[in-house]
Amino acid sequence: MKIEGRTALVTGAARRVGRAIAIGLASRGARVAVHFRSSANDAEETVHTIRALDAEAEKFQCELTADGAPDALVRSVLDRFGSLDILVNSASVFGKGNLEESTPELWDEQMDTNARAPFFLARAASRPMLEAGCGKIVNLTDPAGDLIWPAYFAYSVSKAALVATTRGMARTLAPQIQVNAVAPGPVHFPEDYSDSQKRFAIDRTLLKRAGSTEDVVRAVIFLIENDYITGDVIHVDGGRHVM
Repeated sequence: MKIEGRTALVTGAARRVGRAIAIGLASRGARVAVHFRSSANDAEETVHTIRALDAEAEKFQCELTADGAPDALVRSVLDRFGSLDILVNSASVFGKGNLEESTPELWDEQMDTNARAPFFLARAASRPMLEAGCGKIVNLTDPAGDLIWPAYFAYSVSKAALVATTRGMARTLAPQIQVNAVAPGPVHFPEDYSDSQKRFAIDRTLLKRAGSTEDVVRAVIFLIENDYITGDVIHVDGGRHVM
């Protein structure tokens, strides 16, 4: 798929990796729907940056876990841009809690945001894509989805569910739509991480260094531009998933 002239919806595009992906797609000529939940000012900054690249952008506020919200968001994007060709599910929450600390509230929060919302948004986005005869969906997962992290139990399970969702949708939506995932490693650390926590995460990689948002952006763009990959997960984690 040629990205130029396409419409891309990027969730969680107000900040961090989602913002970098939105700007990366805009730099290749995409019209970008910038989704945010509560970071309105940051979303506006993302839109401003994209428009400075002479690309179209609009921000869309949505609580993706609310009933009916994914369908409403897709309708809003179609009303504004007239098409939807690319979906990048980047919005996520990262909740700490081991087996005993995994309360029903923590479990539901992780599963609702990291697995349920991407599924229903991808389902809604697939409808106009199928009508158009093509489309690309990229989900951001995590190495934790391959090997459950005991200290982040519910989070890990939610990302494992998203990997399964990716593969199941790839089978269901083929051949018109390709569905893949990117699993970033230590690229953007949580804001409350200490130096020792960052060092621990880096030491768990084979390359013994942190990655960059550009590493993730390039992987997402690669999956969008390649038409013969579907149901796959690209690990951008310095080899952490094999440690």
